[in-house]
Amino acid sequence: MEQDIRSFLADTESIMHDILKLVQVHMPFHFLRNQFLPLVIKERINPEISFNHFTLDHFRKVDFMGVADQLLDAGLTISFHAPFMDLRPGAIDSEIRKATVGRLQQVFDLVPLFRPISVVCHASFDKRYYVSNEHEWLENSIETWKLFLTQAADMDTVIALENVYETDCHYLAMVLDAFTSPHICSCFDTGHFNVYSTTSLEEWIECLGARIGQVHIHDNNGLLDEHLPVGDGNFPFHAFFDMIRQRKLKPVMTLESHSEKQLWRMLDNIKAQNLFVG
Repeated sequence: MEQDIRSFLADTESIMHDILKLVQVHMPFHFLRNQFLPLVIKERINPEISFNHFTLDHFRKVDFMGVADQLLDAGLTISFHAPFMDLRPGAIDSEIRKATVGRLQQVFDLVPLFRPISVVCHASFDKRYYVSNEHEWLENSIETWKLFLTQAADMDTVIALENVYETDCHYLAMVLDAFTSPHICSCFDTGHFNVYSTTSLEEWIECLGARIGQVHIHDNNGLLDEHLPVGDGNFPFHAFFDMIRQRKLKPVMTLESHSEKQLWRMLDNIKAQNLFVG
């Protein structure tokens, strides 16, 4: 019996690590540096490092370099998650757009240190906010991402534009349509879709299609952006992954858990549901 239990635990741990090899894991920089770096390296967790205003203002270049060197020495795959709060890359007010570009530039300045495979940014279109200014928002957004696309190409990374409050894919698709570069794509966020979209999952996948280069995986019950583990809400993950496989898409996948406990439950649920099989 004891041997059976040890064998089961070993098999379970092996499956967990097999899943971890396939994904990025959300990790705020300050938590990574101050608490989780040894665990990340030991468990070979590929981090999607998120940055906010506090991180960018309070850590020095030497702090970032120290973490980057350890992650790269460990052979881990890194992705970035740029700040979201208060930033408006398509802002009508040029001073707000200037401040947004400045904050995003701080993240792109770190790309040569970490060499991330992608930088997740936010298109930040909200039809409740940009009432009657949709086309001006679109023009301004294109100009903003044009600035960073040159840098992304030079540094061999990809800008992945994430949906947040978008109720449909229309304006996000129009931003992407303005570019032919392989260095910009869509990051489809399952949890944000589940809360904010008023159009079907099929419409989103059909609309964005091959431009889906990254996926943020988390769950909720359609009311709040709870960042629950897969299966603890009502997002249709099996249908979603079927659509991805049918289109032969191979996006970067990020588990967006907001605690260590939820990460392990996320992995348990993914294993139990065989989501990455098929």
